[in-house]
Amino acid sequence: MNLNQTFLFITLIASFFSLHAQNDCGLGIGIGDTDNIIQVFQLNGEQLAKLEEFKAALEGEMRGIEEAEVILFEKHPQSTAEELTDLGKKHEALQLQMVAVSRKYDLKLLALFNEKQYVRYISLCKEVSRKPLDFKRE
Repeated sequence: MNLNQTFLFITLIASFFSLHAQNDCGLGIGIGDTDNIIQVFQLNGEQLAKLEEFKAALEGEMRGIEEAEVILFEKHPQSTAEELTDLGKKHEALQLQMVAVSRKYDLKLLALFNEKQYVRYISLCKEVSRKPLDFKRE
């Protein structure tokens, strides 16, 4: 792995979670190209297959939440300050659902990491001043 790949991966992690005002260090499975995850952690064949499975499932769940967002903005009343406040709260709840879904699949992939991959993950999280996801290794 070269320096550019490492920098790109670190930037990806940092930008995803800064958008969500989180200090958690996620892998960002559903964010862009997964090639960085594959290269940085040198995933094996089984891990690659699971990553693709997780990515497809994540995209399906996210699509449902995104559709709910569209419906919310189209149908929710927006005439008064109270209605706008209510809209904001509902939108924030949908955003939190997106973060939770992403986290769920990141944790699933982390569960497949070997010790060396997991140590690499912890190291990268520290480099970007992010807290590794609360994950209990067995």
